[in-house]
Amino acid sequence: MLEFKFDTQLLIEGENLSEDEINAHITEHFAGDCLLAVGDETLIKIHFHTNEPWKLLEYCASLGEIYDVVVENMERQEQGLPG
Repeated sequence: MLEFKFDTQLLIEGENLSEDEINAHITEHFAGDCLLAVGDETLIKIHFHTNEPWKLLEYCASLGEIYDVVVENMERQEQGLPG
């Protein structure tokens, strides 16, 4: 059994985005692992394993427009089922 079930990935498009600030906020406020927050001031790619992807999406949407959202259930994938 995985500790964090959902592989959550998305892009954030906005202005004055800071990958360091986003990384720090997610680390402080959301339970999960395998965090990547990379990009520049106008586009950030997020990758995060969590049990509450909706909270991550809500936060990211507060920073700018989110798109290319992918949420995969890694427990289902482990069982050979679609994620």
